[in-house]
Amino acid sequence: MTEVFKGSFTQQEPIPEAGIAAAMAVLRHGRLHRYNTAPDEISETALLEQDFATTVGAKYCLAVASGGYAMATALRAVGVKPGDPVLSNAFTLAPVPGAIAAVGARPVFVGVTEALTIDLDDLEEKAGAARVLLLSHMRGHICDMDRLMAICEAAGVTVIEDCAHTMGAAWNGVPSGRQGTVGCYSCQTYKHVNSGEGGFLVTDDAEIAARSVMLSGSYMLYERHLAAPPKEAFDAIRYETPNISGRMDNLRAAILRPQVADLATQCARWNERYRCLEDGLRGTPGLTVIERPEPETIVGSSIQFLLLDWGAADVRQVLARCAARGVELKWFGGAEPAGFTSRYDSWRYAETPAMPKTDRVLAGIVDMRVPLTFSLEDCALIARIIRAEVSAVFQGQSTAAE
Repeated sequence: MTEVFKGSFTQQEPIPEAGIAAAMAVLRHGRLHRYNTAPDEISETALLEQDFATTVGAKYCLAVASGGYAMATALRAVGVKPGDPVLSNAFTLAPVPGAIAAVGARPVFVGVTEALTIDLDDLEEKAGAARVLLLSHMRGHICDMDRLMAICEAAGVTVIEDCAHTMGAAWNGVPSGRQGTVGCYSCQTYKHVNSGEGGFLVTDDAEIAARSVMLSGSYMLYERHLAAPPKEAFDAIRYETPNISGRMDNLRAAILRPQVADLATQCARWNERYRCLEDGLRGTPGLTVIERPEPETIVGSSIQFLLLDWGAADVRQVLARCAARGVELKWFGGAEPAGFTSRYDSWRYAETPAMPKTDRVLAGIVDMRVPLTFSLEDCALIARIIRAEVSAVFQGQSTAAE
């Protein structure tokens, strides 16, 4: 009998009961705005910022409306101006170049390797072309951060880390987001904590933190923050920094605080599922598993594999055959954007020369979400289905070649 998976790839776990109770308390008192507090009350947003700063070991943290807002705010705070070039990954999601475009800057794309990380040789060649790198740890894959930081420091490039997929991950024991000058995170439903939409910005730089707070709409109430720099840091910049309101509200902060407290446990659960899938896929003919380097502490909330140098029709056949058995796979090689799987050449507001090495890798990337609602038995079943369907199409290729 042919096995079929009947679960959902978009169903998340419920919000923890502690988060529901905290959210109900906010709804009952009605003080949702980030600065709307009773006398002697500390807002949920300020408490969340303090919690997250402690979690990643940062001096300063700002909770904001989205991960994209965090990135655009970071770019503004480090001084990116309209027309400035900003380096970024060619393999990423649309909000990353979107954040660059939001401040009127120009994305300059850097290639991707078969490890699905930024091509550090290409970065070294292009480092002199910009003074800021918006580095995307795309789908949770972290590059050699020691070499990357050495390249950027030698070239005078400020690094902003997009950690939408690496909250809870690390390189050589350093939490993701803490190697660069600024780390940006997402709290969107499919990320590692879930408030529907939301984000964090962290830094140890007092001026960048102060500018970010002002940009987020502090209305000169910055002294109510717990994870912001002292009042003196705002003196020189508070009149010259525009208000682009986007700090998180108390309702979402209340939902998130218990999730941040439980982040390490959830990351371990994701990794159990990831390793089960990885073990089940390893050795499949025609399929390349992305081996993770020893210095990388992963969070396996999604999994990718390569069908490298396959024809587009054969990749589509794998996707269709898996879908018929209940397994939803996404492909980054399609010529047209489909959901979140757009490519660098889809973002036509950015002028980009052809990148054939990157195109070859993108053409082979297959991606799958790994929600915590999957059991380990589900993951083993999904791996068997993918293995069978990839093998069947690959065998068909071999037969046709004969």
